[in-house]
Amino acid sequence: MAKFLIRRLLSSLILVFLASSLAYLLAATTLSPRTNFEQQQPPLSAEAIERELDHLNLNDRTPLAERYATWLSGVVVGDFGQTITDQSVNEHIARKAGVTLRLIVVGAVIGATLGVAVGAYAAVRQYRAFDRVATVVAFFLLAVPTIVIAVVLQVTAVWINDVTGQQLLEYGGEYTANLDAGFWGTLADRVQHAILPTLTLVLALFGAFSRYQRNMMLDVLASDFVRTAMAKGLTRRAALFKHALRTAMIPTITYFTFTFGILIANATFTEKVFGWHGMGAWVVDSIVTNDVNAVAAVTCFMAVCVMAASFLSDVLYAWLDPRVRVS
Repeated sequence: MAKFLIRRLLSSLILVFLASSLAYLLAATTLSPRTNFEQQQPPLSAEAIERELDHLNLNDRTPLAERYATWLSGVVVGDFGQTITDQSVNEHIARKAGVTLRLIVVGAVIGATLGVAVGAYAAVRQYRAFDRVATVVAFFLLAVPTIVIAVVLQVTAVWINDVTGQQLLEYGGEYTANLDAGFWGTLADRVQHAILPTLTLVLALFGAFSRYQRNMMLDVLASDFVRTAMAKGLTRRAALFKHALRTAMIPTITYFTFTFGILIANATFTEKVFGWHGMGAWVVDSIVTNDVNAVAAVTCFMAVCVMAASFLSDVLYAWLDPRVRVS
């Protein structure tokens, strides 16, 4: 198992490097930082523009290979350079990464767990009322884009607040500005602001995981080893949990890696709708402002998140499947 995980970890590191490098090269060749300085008011002199672009390592008249080498030498020591406004990219990452991680980790855990549980139970209750309702809800959520779910939840929150006459649901920002409510009051305020964005991601994941887990569970329920376990005296409930569900979750664990990338993309839309200043919203703003270093840094962050999810998936896969541990 250790050799298996080490191989996976090395592969992940290589993929993170390739993804970050390709993102930098693509951003450096398609974005135009020079435009930002040429359109400033009052206008800057040509010498001042060249000097500023050289300082930020964004001068399009410098060979791309030289700019990439400079950028890579900084990344190796943990320095992602400066933003287009000459601020530290690392400082922005430190502020924004936690925002996005709180959102996607909680959303992924709740959404995947709920989806697996509902999908597995729907398979056991195949074609009964629970299965039919779960199927309709899952297909509906799969058909609706995440940004639409976010907007609908936001509109619903406004309606609920208007009907009750109280601010029960918060739908804008990560917290209430200038709030002085102590530790517990501040924590409750952040949780209140996180409910709707998290629910958006949970609903987006639930649809995919419930359908996928239902199909995997149905395949396993008809297997010989499940019938053999019950024939040997194991109760149906024990056979379902100990053998059927454990086996059916193996492909679902692999599926989690692929959906995690989609989850990060969904988080980008969610952050923009609810006014969260995370990495997803930052990459959108960075593309608009031609901020090459910021785009590369966010891409590296997202690649690390996806590879971390992939590595976690490998660990769980090895735990569920004994064949992997002896390979």
